[in-house]
Amino acid sequence: MIAVVGVCVAGKTTLVKRLRELGFEAYNVAQEHSGIKKLWKRREPDILVMLDATLPAIRKRRDVPWGEERLALQRERLMDARQHADLFIQTDLLSKEDVAQTVLDYIRRDFHYGQDNRRGSEEGS
Repeated sequence: MIAVVGVCVAGKTTLVKRLRELGFEAYNVAQEHSGIKKLWKRREPDILVMLDATLPAIRKRRDVPWGEERLALQRERLMDARQHADLFIQTDLLSKEDVAQTVLDYIRRDFHYGQDNRRGSEEGS
């Protein structure tokens, strides 16, 4: 199971969608909105991915009404997740395909995420 955390508009939802399309169990943890420091740990993920983006990159992607202060608060709430992340990705200069490929490369190279961790594998899919 792959948990994805990160600041708002860093690409979490897009990454989770792509990983699910590829057959991985992946979910978005809304850690940036929670004061519970270990929220990411509740479902005991095999891999924890953290995505980050700067405010200029966020504003290119979406018109957000908040600024650096809120972004700093999100990063503070994500500090425990960042310290425990298996993979940290700064998404500013990456396409959504690049972000997904970075995770896939990590899985194949460093984590050896096997077929038994894909959805439906217990059914022989």
